[in-house]
Amino acid sequence: MALTIGVDVGGTKIAAGVVDENGEILARTRVPTPADPQWAVDAIAQAVQELKEQYPDVAGVGVGAPGFVDRNRSTVIFAPNIAWENEPLQQRIEELTGLGTVVENDANCAAWAEFRFGAAAEYEDMVLITVGTGIGGGIVLDGRLHRGRFGVAGEIGHLNMVPDGLLCGCGGRGCWEQYGSGRSLRRYGREKAAADPIAGKRMLELNDGVAETIRGIHITEAAEEGDPLALECYDELADWLGRGMADLAALFDPGVFVLGGGVSDSGALLLDPVARAFGTYLTGGAHRPRAEVVLASMGSAAGIAGAADLARI
Repeated sequence: MALTIGVDVGGTKIAAGVVDENGEILARTRVPTPADPQWAVDAIAQAVQELKEQYPDVAGVGVGAPGFVDRNRSTVIFAPNIAWENEPLQQRIEELTGLGTVVENDANCAAWAEFRFGAAAEYEDMVLITVGTGIGGGIVLDGRLHRGRFGVAGEIGHLNMVPDGLLCGCGGRGCWEQYGSGRSLRRYGREKAAADPIAGKRMLELNDGVAETIRGIHITEAAEEGDPLALECYDELADWLGRGMADLAALFDPGVFVLGGGVSDSGALLLDPVARAFGTYLTGGAHRPRAEVVLASMGSAAGIAGAADLARI
């Protein structure tokens, strides 16, 4: 099974590619994600058929879906951004394409790609943390993707960090992603600039003087220039990430944490303070080996490459 197709299903686009056993993407395509959940299934099949015409010898399909996927890697239990509920996606794609199909959570696919081909390729135990609008992730233990009894392990963004804390989109309060995500970084920048316009002068300048709509890009640009308040925003974000990583280390003892997602594009601005905070909060940190903390290396290819490789397992 040398060539497989990986599909990364997002809220706005469906990206797919033909992938060899070394994780190299030989051909790509993308189509918009339809608003209708059933049309989304057809769009996935359309992308697969397009690639199959270019590479008739592809042997299977892996689909990374943004939601809960059952243990059998066949049914999307719940995907709020696409309005799938108990969607028999494996069966539908196999019927439409004639190719054997497996379905996996999209963050698990990205974690598997980093484990197999990317930043965690030298490790047997790793945790991927995607820092974007929220926090996602995936866990590999002893060289195997950790999926849990029901297939929905790895929802690390919803660890409860603050009892009765900020309301989360999941309906709970105090979830990790409300304090350690890109959304959080924006909130820190807006609140700090509004509270102290003098200290927040540079971030305000980058957004025409309006604190309420400061975005992550403004905070990052100011931080890259050495602006103290912007760097403070990154430090606050990193502190929360380090706290959560210390908890995950207590549970799983991975060899490496891989930081991915859009916020990780800021590189050392995020990586360095996160690594420091992780060391600060790690239980018994002075008396135990410490996991490495690195940046993801697969970029936008991770979802496709991981899904395609999981189709071989």
